[in-house]
Amino acid sequence: MTHLLDFSNGAPPLVAILRGLAPERATDVAAVLFEAGWRIVEVPLNRPGALQAIERIVAMAPSDALVGGGTMLATSDADAVHAAGGRLMVAPNCDAAVMSAIWELDLVAMPYRQRLAEVKRRGLGIWDVYARCRREGSLDRAIEAAVPNDLASLKRRAPRLEAVAHNGGESARAMAMTRALGVEVIRLPSTSPANASWSFERKLAAWRAAFAAHGLA
Repeated sequence: MTHLLDFSNGAPPLVAILRGLAPERATDVAAVLFEAGWRIVEVPLNRPGALQAIERIVAMAPSDALVGGGTMLATSDADAVHAAGGRLMVAPNCDAAVMSAIWELDLVAMPYRQRLAEVKRRGLGIWDVYARCRREGSLDRAIEAAVPNDLASLKRRAPRLEAVAHNGGESARAMAMTRALGVEVIRLPSTSPANASWSFERKLAAWRAAFAAHGLA
Protein backbone atom coordinates (compact mmCIF):
# COMPACT_ATOMS: atom_id res chain seq x y z
CA MET A 1 0.00 0.00 0.00
CA THR A 2 2.93 2.36 0.43
CA HIS A 3 2.98 3.21 -3.28
CA LEU A 4 -0.43 4.82 -2.82
CA LEU A 5 1.14 7.37 -0.52
CA ASP A 6 3.81 8.37 -3.01
CA PHE A 7 3.09 11.98 -3.95
CA SER A 8 5.82 12.28 -6.56
CA ASN A 9 3.10 12.44 -9.23
CA GLY A 10 2.04 15.86 -7.99
CA ALA A 11 -1.03 14.74 -6.05
CA PRO A 12 -1.72 16.87 -2.96
CA PRO A 13 -0.18 15.22 0.17
CA LEU A 14 -3.51 15.72 1.93
CA VAL A 15 -6.53 13.68 3.00
CA ALA A 16 -10.00 14.84 1.96
CA ILE A 17 -12.27 14.18 4.96
CA LEU A 18 -15.88 14.09 3.78
CA ARG A 19 -17.73 14.49 7.05
CA GLY A 20 -21.52 14.08 6.96
CA LEU A 21 -21.48 13.06 3.30
CA ALA A 22 -24.86 11.81 2.06
CA PRO A 23 -24.53 8.66 -0.09
CA GLU A 24 -26.47 10.22 -2.96
CA ARG A 25 -23.89 13.01 -3.21
CA ALA A 26 -20.83 10.82 -2.75
CA THR A 27 -19.89 10.23 -6.38
CA ASP A 28 -20.40 13.87 -7.41
CA VAL A 29 -18.23 15.18 -4.55
CA ALA A 30 -15.56 12.54 -5.10
CA ALA A 31 -15.47 13.19 -8.85
CA VAL A 32 -14.61 16.84 -8.23
CA LEU A 33 -11.82 15.86 -5.81
CA PHE A 34 -10.33 13.23 -8.13
CA GLU A 35 -10.48 15.63 -11.08
CA ALA A 36 -8.54 18.16 -8.99
CA GLY A 37 -5.85 15.57 -8.26
CA TRP A 38 -6.82 14.42 -4.78
CA ARG A 39 -6.15 10.74 -4.18
CA ILE A 40 -6.88 10.06 -0.48
CA VAL A 41 -10.49 10.23 0.68
CA GLU A 42 -11.80 9.50 4.18
CA VAL A 43 -15.49 9.23 5.07
CA PRO A 44 -15.99 9.31 8.88
CA LEU A 45 -18.36 6.64 10.15
CA ASN A 46 -20.12 8.85 12.69
CA ARG A 47 -22.99 9.66 10.32
CA PRO A 48 -25.63 7.36 8.79
CA GLY A 49 -24.87 6.36 5.22
CA ALA A 50 -21.08 6.50 5.55
CA LEU A 51 -20.53 2.92 4.41
CA GLN A 52 -22.79 3.37 1.39
CA ALA A 53 -20.87 6.53 0.50
CA ILE A 54 -17.55 4.67 0.72
CA GLU A 55 -18.88 1.87 -1.49
CA ARG A 56 -20.02 4.34 -4.16
CA ILE A 57 -16.75 6.27 -4.12
CA VAL A 58 -14.67 3.10 -4.36
CA ALA A 59 -16.68 2.01 -7.40
CA MET A 60 -15.70 5.12 -9.37
CA ALA A 61 -12.31 6.00 -7.88
CA PRO A 62 -9.10 6.06 -9.97
CA SER A 63 -6.87 3.02 -9.57
CA ASP A 64 -4.29 5.02 -7.60
CA ALA A 65 -6.83 6.40 -5.10
CA LEU A 66 -7.00 5.38 -1.45
CA VAL A 67 -10.54 5.46 -0.06
CA GLY A 68 -11.83 4.39 3.33
CA GLY A 69 -13.36 5.29 6.66
CA GLY A 70 -12.54 7.38 9.70
CA THR A 71 -13.77 7.64 13.29
CA MET A 72 -13.39 3.87 13.54
CA LEU A 73 -13.75 2.76 17.14
CA ALA A 74 -13.83 -1.05 16.87
CA THR A 75 -12.56 -3.86 14.69
CA SER A 76 -16.12 -4.31 13.43
CA ASP A 77 -15.79 -0.87 11.84
CA ALA A 78 -12.69 -2.03 9.97
CA ASP A 79 -14.57 -5.14 8.80
CA ALA A 80 -17.46 -3.00 7.55
CA VAL A 81 -15.20 -0.56 5.70
CA HIS A 82 -13.28 -3.44 4.14
CA ALA A 83 -16.56 -5.02 3.03
CA ALA A 84 -17.47 -1.72 1.38
CA GLY A 85 -14.20 -1.82 -0.55
CA GLY A 86 -12.32 0.70 1.57
CA ARG A 87 -8.59 0.39 2.23
CA LEU A 88 -8.00 3.48 4.38
CA MET A 89 -8.68 2.91 8.09
CA VAL A 90 -8.46 5.89 10.47
CA ALA A 91 -9.06 5.18 14.16
CA PRO A 92 -8.93 8.10 16.62
CA ASN A 93 -9.41 5.89 19.65
CA CYS A 94 -6.79 6.96 22.19
CA ASP A 95 -6.03 3.57 23.82
CA ALA A 96 -2.47 3.77 22.48
CA ALA A 97 -2.12 7.37 23.63
CA VAL A 98 -3.18 6.43 27.16
CA MET A 99 -0.76 3.50 27.30
CA SER A 100 1.99 5.63 25.77
CA ALA A 101 1.59 8.15 28.58
CA ILE A 102 1.56 5.47 31.28
CA TRP A 103 4.62 3.66 29.93
CA GLU A 104 6.41 6.81 28.68
CA LEU A 105 7.02 5.50 25.17
CA ASP A 106 5.45 6.35 21.82
CA LEU A 107 3.21 3.41 20.95
CA VAL A 108 1.32 5.57 18.46
CA ALA A 109 4.38 5.91 16.24
CA MET A 110 5.11 2.17 16.22
CA PRO A 111 4.03 -0.10 13.35
CA TYR A 112 0.91 -2.03 14.35
CA ARG A 113 2.62 -5.42 14.81
CA GLN A 114 5.41 -3.88 16.88
CA ARG A 115 2.85 -2.10 19.04
CA LEU A 116 1.03 -5.36 19.76
CA ALA A 117 4.30 -7.11 20.59
CA GLU A 118 5.24 -4.34 23.04
CA VAL A 119 1.85 -4.46 24.75
CA LYS A 120 2.08 -8.25 25.10
CA ARG A 121 5.65 -8.01 26.41
CA ARG A 122 4.42 -5.77 29.20
CA GLY A 123 1.78 -8.29 30.26
CA LEU A 124 -1.32 -6.65 28.81
CA GLY A 125 -3.86 -8.50 26.67
CA ILE A 126 -6.48 -6.78 24.52
CA TRP A 127 -9.77 -8.42 23.52
CA ASP A 128 -12.90 -7.20 21.76
CA VAL A 129 -16.08 -7.95 23.68
CA TYR A 130 -17.87 -8.68 20.41
CA ALA A 131 -16.70 -11.16 17.80
CA ARG A 132 -18.84 -9.36 15.22
CA CYS A 133 -21.74 -6.96 15.02
CA ARG A 134 -23.59 -4.64 12.67
CA ARG A 135 -23.32 -0.89 13.18
CA GLU A 136 -24.27 2.11 11.08
CA GLY A 137 -21.92 4.88 12.16
CA SER A 138 -19.40 4.63 15.01
CA LEU A 139 -21.48 5.11 18.17
CA ASP A 140 -22.03 2.25 20.61
CA ARG A 141 -25.78 2.83 20.71
CA ALA A 142 -25.94 1.93 17.01
CA ILE A 143 -24.61 -1.61 17.60
CA GLU A 144 -26.99 -4.33 16.41
CA ALA A 145 -26.87 -8.11 16.13
CA ALA A 146 -23.81 -8.31 18.38
CA VAL A 147 -22.20 -11.72 18.81
CA PRO A 148 -20.10 -11.97 21.99
CA ASN A 149 -16.54 -13.19 21.90
CA ASP A 150 -15.60 -16.31 23.84
CA LEU A 151 -14.71 -14.46 27.03
CA ALA A 152 -15.34 -17.57 29.12
CA SER A 153 -12.15 -19.12 27.72
CA LEU A 154 -9.86 -16.23 28.71
CA LYS A 155 -8.63 -17.84 31.92
CA ARG A 156 -7.74 -21.01 30.07
CA ARG A 157 -6.02 -19.11 27.26
CA ALA A 158 -4.27 -16.71 29.66
CA PRO A 159 -3.68 -18.72 32.87
CA ARG A 160 -1.82 -15.86 34.57
CA LEU A 161 -4.76 -13.50 34.10
CA GLU A 162 -5.18 -11.33 37.21
CA ALA A 163 -7.80 -8.78 36.21
CA VAL A 164 -10.10 -7.65 33.42
CA ALA A 165 -10.58 -3.92 32.75
CA HIS A 166 -13.59 -2.96 30.65
CA ASN A 167 -13.01 0.03 28.41
CA GLY A 168 -16.26 1.97 28.76
CA GLY A 169 -19.93 1.19 29.18
CA GLU A 170 -20.51 -0.96 26.11
CA SER A 171 -17.65 -3.27 27.07
CA ALA A 172 -18.96 -3.34 30.66
CA ARG A 173 -22.16 -5.02 29.44
CA ALA A 174 -20.07 -8.21 29.47
CA MET A 175 -19.11 -7.90 33.14
CA ALA A 176 -21.36 -10.82 34.11
CA MET A 177 -19.24 -13.06 31.89
CA THR A 178 -15.88 -11.71 33.03
CA ARG A 179 -16.80 -11.84 36.72
CA ALA A 180 -17.37 -15.57 36.29
CA LEU A 181 -13.64 -15.91 35.53
CA GLY A 182 -12.79 -15.47 39.22
CA VAL A 183 -10.49 -12.47 38.73
CA GLU A 184 -10.86 -8.80 39.59
CA VAL A 185 -13.12 -6.97 37.13
CA ILE A 186 -12.83 -3.20 36.73
CA ARG A 187 -14.99 -0.78 34.77
CA LEU A 188 -12.82 2.03 33.43
CA PRO A 189 -13.79 5.15 31.48
CA SER A 190 -13.86 4.72 27.73
CA THR A 191 -10.71 6.00 26.05
CA SER A 192 -12.75 6.81 22.95
CA PRO A 193 -12.96 10.47 21.89
CA ALA A 194 -16.73 9.95 21.96
CA ASN A 195 -16.41 9.94 25.77
CA ALA A 196 -16.07 13.71 25.80
CA SER A 197 -17.29 14.08 29.38
CA TRP A 198 -13.89 12.84 30.58
CA SER A 199 -10.73 14.81 29.80
CA PHE A 200 -7.69 12.90 28.59
CA GLU A 201 -5.96 13.67 31.90
CA ARG A 202 -8.86 12.24 33.89
CA LYS A 203 -8.98 9.09 31.74
CA LEU A 204 -5.21 8.72 32.09
CA ALA A 205 -5.37 8.94 35.89
CA ALA A 206 -8.02 6.21 36.09
CA TRP A 207 -6.18 3.87 33.73
CA ARG A 208 -2.81 4.55 35.37
CA ALA A 209 -4.21 3.57 38.78
CA ALA A 210 -5.59 0.30 37.40
CA PHE A 211 -2.28 -0.50 35.66
CA ALA A 212 -0.30 0.29 38.81
CA ALA A 213 -2.50 -1.96 40.94
CA HIS A 214 -1.54 -4.94 38.78
CA GLY A 215 2.13 -4.20 38.16
CA LEU A 216 1.72 -2.84 34.63
CA ALA A 217 2.83 0.73 35.36
